[in-house]
Amino acid sequence: MVNYMLMISAELENLTNLEPQGGCDDPNFSYFFKLKCGRCGELSQKETCVSLNDTVPLPAGRGTTHLVQKCKFCGRESTVTMIPGRGKPLTQETTESGKFSPLMLFDCRGYEPIEFVFGTGWKVESLEGTKFENVDLSNGDFAEYDEKGECPVMISNLQATFDVVK
Repeated sequence: MVNYMLMISAELENLTNLEPQGGCDDPNFSYFFKLKCGRCGELSQKETCVSLNDTVPLPAGRGTTHLVQKCKFCGRESTVTMIPGRGKPLTQETTESGKFSPLMLFDCRGYEPIEFVFGTGWKVESLEGTKFENVDLSNGDFAEYDEKGECPVMISNLQATFDVVK
């Protein structure tokens, strides 16, 4: 069992608190990423989607997980379980210091998550307090104008990594 923390970073111009629409533990937020098989190294062709509110029974034993999937190449069955409560919004201070912010922890058994894909369903707020809801980051950026603060706001240079957590 290996735990992977999804870490995100971006350049935030006049913005702070970038996170999923319902917060870091949003049960409806969909995480899209590719999976690499721990046995044969095969990389999934398409992104896999997991969310906190979608659970399936574990193949052997009691309990549930968020994904059970067989490797198309070697046939090994593996699981991905999401562990809420560890994420934090990406703030202006974090980005200015060049650091990444933790978003979600994944318990991966047999798979390694790679290539997180930014999509829809994000929220962010301006430094003046204007809230931007249902932000779409699938194009890799976001630009708008903050009427209250009378300034442009922008998200660019989105980055994501999966860091192994002990």
